[in-house]
This record gives sequence, C-alpha cells and structure tokens, in this order.
Amino acid sequence: MPERGSVGIKDVARVAGVSVGTVSNVLNQPHRVSEPTRRHVQQVIARLGYVRSEYARQLRSGHSRIMALLVLDMGNPFFVDVARGAERAAREAGLGVMVCNSAQSTEEEAEYLSLFAEQRVRGALITPADPSGATLRDFRRHSIPYVVVDRVAGADEDGAGCSVSVDDVSGGALAVRHLVSGGHRSLAFVSGPPHLKQVQDRREGALKALAEAGLPGELLRELPTDRLDVAAGRDAGARLLGLAERPTAVFCANDLLALGVLQALYAAGVKVPDDMSIVGYDDIEFAAAATVPLTSVRQPALTLGTIAAELLLQETGQRAAEHRHQHVVLRPELVVRGSSRARV
Repeated sequence: MPERGSVGIKDVARVAGVSVGTVSNVLNQPHRVSEPTRRHVQQVIARLGYVRSEYARQLRSGHSRIMALLVLDMGNPFFVDVARGAERAAREAGLGVMVCNSAQSTEEEAEYLSLFAEQRVRGALITPADPSGATLRDFRRHSIPYVVVDRVAGADEDGAGCSVSVDDVSGGALAVRHLVSGGHRSLAFVSGPPHLKQVQDRREGALKALAEAGLPGELLRELPTDRLDVAAGRDAGARLLGLAERPTAVFCANDLLALGVLQALYAAGVKVPDDMSIVGYDDIEFAAAATVPLTSVRQPALTLGTIAAELLLQETGQRAAEHRHQHVVLRPELVVRGSSRARV
C-alpha cells in the first residue's frame, strides 16, 4: 500500500480494481457510476486517505473553486455576517471562500491582493482599505474579477468591477435626524479613521441632517479614532467626558465604537440615555444585548455578502460573456432602542 502522503488516483484505481476513469467519475461525476461501485471506490478513498489535488484540477479546468474575501476587520461582527452571506452563496455554487483581514491596513491589503493573484482565485470580494484605490488598480492587471463590498466603486475603478454597498450618507442622516428630532442640539460624532470612505459618507449624512433642520454643522463635534473597535470607543468616551461642555447626544460610526463609549460613560456614572443619548451603526447582534440596548442604523450585512458573491458568480460562470457590471446600493434603516431618547 502506498504511503499516505503519496496516494494518487492510480493507487485508488488499483486497490479498488477499477479504471482511473471510474475513480475520476466517482470524484467529479458520481451520477455516472452505479451505486455499489461508487460506494466501493469511496471506501477505498477513505481507507487510503486519498485527497485530490485542487491545484492539478485547476490546471486542467482553468478555473479555481476558491473565492477570496478581504474585509477591513474580522473582529467586527458586521463583517462576520458579510462573510456568512458570501459563504452561503459560494457553497451553493460548489465553491469555497478564503476569508482574509486587512485590519484597515493598506500594506496588508496589498499583500493579500498579491496572494490572491498568486493563487489565481476564482474572483475576489474586497472591502478596500486604501483610499487612493492604488492597490485595486494594481490587482486589476491580473484580470481576476472582483466585487467591491461595502463601498460604491468610484471613478478610479474605471468600470472594472461590480460593487455592493449601503447608502451610508442616508444612514448618517437617519442617525442625526433621529437625535435632532428629539431636541438634541449639542452633538458629537465618534468617527473612526477619517480616511475610510464609509466614515466620510456617514459624516456627510450627519451634516446633511443638520442642514435640513436649519442647524449649523458646527453643532457636530467630531472625535476621530485610529480604529473602529470597542477600545477606541472607550478612549473616545473618555475624551467626551473631558469636554468642557458635554454634548447631550453622540453618533458613532459603528456599533463597536458605540459600545465602547457606553462602557466609558457607565463607568463614570453618566446615565444613558438620561444624561447622554447614543446611536451606533451596523446593528450587530450585540447592539440589542448591551447593558442599555443600543439604537443603531441597521445594515443588511448578510444580504450584502450574498449579493456580492452572486455578482461574482455571474461574472465567472458559464454565462460570463453576458455579464454587465452592476453597482447595487442597499438602504439602511434606523432601529430605535433604549440608548436614545428625546431631550426633556
């Protein structure tokens, strides 16, 4: 019997007493093999520990069965849900998903895109970290289809791929419109890294809501952070507490920041929402389960990932020649919970 690591399809055929073609059919077209023979060959495969070479299969077919997904932060449950949606669509098409995390780093993004090119993945779903678009332009030279996720593909994309995003300008406006309608006139925006397009759009929406209400943009005091996580939110909460004139409401660029702010305020004895209202963004699962359930702008993360994967499957499938690039923009919605209230 061959050593476990060197088992090939010919070894399986010899031990099973069938042709190499029969083994190939069991692996790739099982409906063409009778059930007794198929079961027998599968038992031999299991006994020998044979694992077919995806690399060899890819060389023969010219197509990879791996779809790549590159997100900004896998520590954020929002991106976990995006990955779940993409994985579900890919699995139904018989593909696997390689999930990678750029950690909001342009350098790590470039390294992963280079890896995708080396591995000749079927296609890639990418939430860009590089605001200049340079890494995507470099990746485009490899002729690997990609879909931009959680951001509208800009003019720099030159129509090179599809995109699926949520209208973050509308989402930012929803959050601040809710606070302004409740009588709040002193607001803060815990914004996250200023270079991220999502942050920029949510800020734009917040300022739009103020303008609609006839209020000056100066009412919105911005507290940028280096990251979009709970620790950064706690730090922003400490800065809020140190302001000479504390705002009565704060809008956070995502729920993790909002949960960190909530922790800082709770530790300092500041009551939410009595002393300060908080609105987050994403509506992750933890938002509703917080000590004070968090008002949040909901993004359809699962749908976002599913649609992105489906667009990539269309572009790389049997009818790829008929594919036309699309830019899908989904609508957010405000979910009001206990962390915000009208100012008395």
